[in-house]
This record gives sequence, C-alpha cells and structure tokens, in this order.
Amino acid sequence: MPNPRGFTYTHHPDDTVTITHGPRPATTLRGARATQFLAEVEKGDPQLVMARWTGNYKHGNERTARNHPRNRR
Repeated sequence: MPNPRGFTYTHHPDDTVTITHGPRPATTLRGARATQFLAEVEKGDPQLVMARWTGNYKHGNERTARNHPRNRR
C-alpha cells in the first residue's frame, strides 16, 4: 500500500485547521482537536497524520478486497 499523499493543511488565525485533499476540503478542526493535530503533525509524517485525521487511512480490508475474484484481472 503506497503512502498517502496530496494532503495539505492550513492553520488559520482563529486557531482552526482546515485539512484538504487535492482541491477539496476534507475536514476542519477547532479548539483542542486542532491543537492536538498540530502537535501530532510536528512529531510524525504529516501525510500519514492528515490521512488518519480525515479518515482516509487503511481500513484493514485492502488485501481482502484486492484478492476478491471480482477484482482480479
């Protein structure tokens, strides 16, 4: 599974954080969640952190889906 990419975030003056994936906004964080997100982004891989916070992270069924007969070609 390739690493996530294409995520960016913007920290606004009113202490909100907007995470976008490509041109589309994925989520907006406010208050304590925004502070926690910013601390986590500083420590780890920003792309993985943003993917996890937006819910676009590994769901655990990728291998099962890839091996399903309908998806084999």
